[in-house]
Amino acid sequence: MKPRLILCLFIAKLFLVGSASAQQKDNSKNDGWISLFNGENLDGWKVGENASSFSIVDGAIKVQGDVGHLFYNGEVEDHQFQNFEFKATVMTKPGANSGIYIHSKYQEEGWPSQGYEVQVNNSHTDWKRTGSLYDIVDVKENYVHDDEWYTEYIKLEGNRVIVKINDIVVVDYTEPSQPKRNEGSMRLLKGGTFALQAHDPNSIVFFKDIMVKPLP
Repeated sequence: MKPRLILCLFIAKLFLVGSASAQQKDNSKNDGWISLFNGENLDGWKVGENASSFSIVDGAIKVQGDVGHLFYNGEVEDHQFQNFEFKATVMTKPGANSGIYIHSKYQEEGWPSQGYEVQVNNSHTDWKRTGSLYDIVDVKENYVHDDEWYTEYIKLEGNRVIVKINDIVVVDYTEPSQPKRNEGSMRLLKGGTFALQAHDPNSIVFFKDIMVKPLP
């Protein structure tokens, strides 16, 4: 074999090894987390009523306006999640109320009838504070405050839901064989997508770094 060909093959091998190593490092860095929001537009998301309640400001989703819900409708897991870890960086303005729905399903209008709501509320008149599994396990304490970014983390595995606010566990709930359900509500852990809530025109909330890690 000619020396030049040997040299070319050697360089090509080094390139492939380097690329594989870089990919491994990248996967290790992400540790299985996948972004659901590109920071530029609402690609992969779908809203029914009051679409103007959702906009992009400085790389974050700004939620303000009449009642509406923004559902993840993208390619990750074909927007059907069962077991997962979810996290988002969130900031509320004074008096704001919002929520993050899990195991939900797209609907054109009204409050989602399917799935659980994890509360986003640090100073609204509703006493159920950030991190509450709404109407199921309600949190009265404030673990974060308005006008500051914080991390809201949700882990769902089997029939167990864990909610953390800045690494503090505020909810650890196991769904019983006969779950609590309000009239007209299907609060069941049976798979579904995520949704962000616009509660009212006076509520301003920002979401960014929206990530998911699917679990077996």
